[in-house]
Amino acid sequence: MKTYPIHTRKSKLDYSSLAQLPDPRKPLSEFFNTLPLVLKARDFLTVAQNIVQAAKQDRLVLFMMGAHIVKCGLSPLVCDLMKRGIINAVAMNGAAAIHDFELSFFGKTSEDVEEALEDGSFGMARETGEWINTTISEGVRRGYGLGESIGQAIARRQPPYAQTSILGMAFECRIPATIHVAIGTDIVHQHPSVDGVALGKGSLLDFRLLAGQLPDLDGGGVVINCGSAVIMPEVFLKALTVARNLGSSIQNFTAVNFDMIQHYRPNMNVLKRPTKTGGEAYSFTGHHEIMLPLLYSAIMSLY
Repeated sequence: MKTYPIHTRKSKLDYSSLAQLPDPRKPLSEFFNTLPLVLKARDFLTVAQNIVQAAKQDRLVLFMMGAHIVKCGLSPLVCDLMKRGIINAVAMNGAAAIHDFELSFFGKTSEDVEEALEDGSFGMARETGEWINTTISEGVRRGYGLGESIGQAIARRQPPYAQTSILGMAFECRIPATIHVAIGTDIVHQHPSVDGVALGKGSLLDFRLLAGQLPDLDGGGVVINCGSAVIMPEVFLKALTVARNLGSSIQNFTAVNFDMIQHYRPNMNVLKRPTKTGGEAYSFTGHHEIMLPLLYSAIMSLY
């Protein structure tokens, strides 16, 4: 048997990386200094640093989201990051836009699907269907995409809870907000007021708008996919293809996925494939109502 001195061995952990004891009496910003600099803790801090650096260098920080971000009560965090200029583009699926509208107008959202499904009343709230479908039809007729149609209407009408609206805040901050719809996936598609032509045209306009933002990822931007397992990863991959096809290299950016369960499409279409020619990719598994406040706090401790 051959042995060797331990000081010649490469080790994955050393004393300088150990966790420190958090002091609950100190500000939350001090908590992040106590994390061990290993594995996901190190990755988490790196992502927060990359987001802050991208914002300060006027690179794209794109926040892609599913409906659970709104349903878990996290809209105020996203809105604040937009107001501060840290998040400078938002993309979401159709369900997220619906919950965003309901929360801003009525102060509540997210029904009991199983109970309402039994009698066919699921998704049939009159105001939601009529307002969203009418707003989309009118906005698209004026040449707007879905995101701008709804965001502008919320910002101008100022409903009772307008401060919670991600789409309304994006419009006020002049931040591009896009909505990417698959026909039949959203409750407003059940209503007689739905206009398939307007939905398709508005969503296509938003797809092109998103593709036009992606060149600003190159050289230090960040794309975050939070809670969308299918729609946003697929849309992002195609929008990235369009941007690169038109001559943008889009390399050396940070791609991040947050979700309660890791899925194939986000990991392949947001993380692995897009960064193959240059970039960093990180995935985090956890509940949004815990992970996003932690990310927000880490960003603010560095900003």
